[in-house]
Amino acid sequence: MIVYNLRCAKAHEFEGWFRDSAAFDTQAAEGKLVCPVCNSRKVAKAPMAPAVSGTRKSASPEEVRKARQFMTGLRKYVQENAEYVGPQFAEEARKIHYGESDERHIYGEATLKEARELIEEGVDVAPLPPDVNETN
Repeated sequence: MIVYNLRCAKAHEFEGWFRDSAAFDTQAAEGKLVCPVCNSRKVAKAPMAPAVSGTRKSASPEEVRKARQFMTGLRKYVQENAEYVGPQFAEEARKIHYGESDERHIYGEATLKEARELIEEGVDVAPLPPDVNETN
C-alpha cells in the first residue's frame, strides 16, 4: 500500500491509499478520484514530506480535524455511491469478483475472518471508516 497526500482543484487536501503508484495513475487517468469535501474530480498529488522513522509526535488539532473530515467524506461518498448489502457483504463481494453477480460497488458488514478470506482470494476490499459522529 502507498499513501499519497491529494489536493483537489479547490485546494481541499486529503489522503488517498493505493495498492501501488500505478493504481493511483490509473484511477487519476480514468477520473475515478473524487474530493470527499466538494466531489471535485480534478485531483492531483499534493507535496508530501518524507516519513522519518523513529520520530513520533502527537497529532495536532488541525491534523485530527483533517482526518475526521476525510473519514466523514469517504464514508458519505461510499454510502451515496454504493449499495448496502448488510451482513451478506462477503458472499456478495465473492459473487461480484467471480462474475456471478453484476459488477457494482457495495458495502456492508463482514467479520475479520471473512475479510481476511476475501483478501486471500484476491477480492479488493477495504474497511469503511467509522462514523465519527457516533464515536467518542
